[in-house]
Amino acid sequence: MATIGRLVAVLAGTGLSLWVLLSAVRAVVLPRGEVVLLTRWLFIAIRSVFGVYIKRRKTYEAGDRALAFYAPISLVALPFTWLALVVAGFTSIDWGFGVDPLRRAFFMSGSSLLTLGTEPPTDLPTHVAAFVEAALGLGLLALLISYLPSIYSAFQRREQLVTLLTTRAGAPPSPITIIERHHALDRLDDLDEIWDDWERWFADVEETHTSQPSLVFFRSITHDRSWITSAGCVLDTAALRASTLDLPRNARAELCLRAGYLCLRRIADYYGVDHDPDPRPDDPITIERAEFDELCDELADFGVALRSDRDAAWQAFHGWRVNYDTVLLALAGLVAAPYAPWSSDRSPRYHRPPLMGMRHRRE
Repeated sequence: MATIGRLVAVLAGTGLSLWVLLSAVRAVVLPRGEVVLLTRWLFIAIRSVFGVYIKRRKTYEAGDRALAFYAPISLVALPFTWLALVVAGFTSIDWGFGVDPLRRAFFMSGSSLLTLGTEPPTDLPTHVAAFVEAALGLGLLALLISYLPSIYSAFQRREQLVTLLTTRAGAPPSPITIIERHHALDRLDDLDEIWDDWERWFADVEETHTSQPSLVFFRSITHDRSWITSAGCVLDTAALRASTLDLPRNARAELCLRAGYLCLRRIADYYGVDHDPDPRPDDPITIERAEFDELCDELADFGVALRSDRDAAWQAFHGWRVNYDTVLLALAGLVAAPYAPWSSDRSPRYHRPPLMGMRHRRE
């Protein structure tokens, strides 16, 4: 009976160690947006701790300063979680190989993982386990070290365009501001210059924020900027350009719109956000007709030329907005984005992502 128990301990420890290794490879090496349960559980647990803290903050700025530490702390905690589970796994293996008592097996596992040599193995099986554990520990740390530069490189690429948008759209970014500023400079036609850059930005964000999902929670350098509110501003501006402004049709704006809502949908899928993958043009959106009319009146008062048929403009804008309305607001709530019109000003509160897998959808 004791022999069976030790065999089970070896198998369980081996399974746990392999699961940790596979989780690390999927989180760091595999260039696909797959849910890694260990990483997700860790990030959710740490976010719950931060949630308790930020509820006590009296201002958004104070909560934003606290949340700025959330993603970095979670990333730092990730390798320690890997190592702790590997120690647990090899403690079970060493005990299964006959190392008694369990406390000594734990010391041997920790000594092997950290290559301390304070608790030497006793026979061939424990020597082999020590060698494997030492290599596994070094490999896990090396994976994370190689992972960090790619994360911060993607973050810098993302934030460069977010920062540039502030010049055009203000802080917080607003589609009214970006249109009025271009009109005031007598360069409304030059609004079309931004679509190609933002189409590439959406493609890059979709790839990086699903394969490296912690990037979703990395916050901008100031409390009034966010990647998600910037995305919402650009999408709303493109939708207004395609539906409401009295300008010749430009396919680049519409391609940017499609790149944008596909990007946000796939990130939302990763975090289990429920949305319709094929909405009807007349499905409800969170923008009221009165809000749209108020925006049009303000633009008209500023001297911006609008299309004469306001009803047709509203229907066209509605048809574009319905493609990203739900996911935009859900992601703004997920990351606790700062105030911005038509996005975080009506987003739901933070809702914990599901503990298990993502939803798979086809576009």
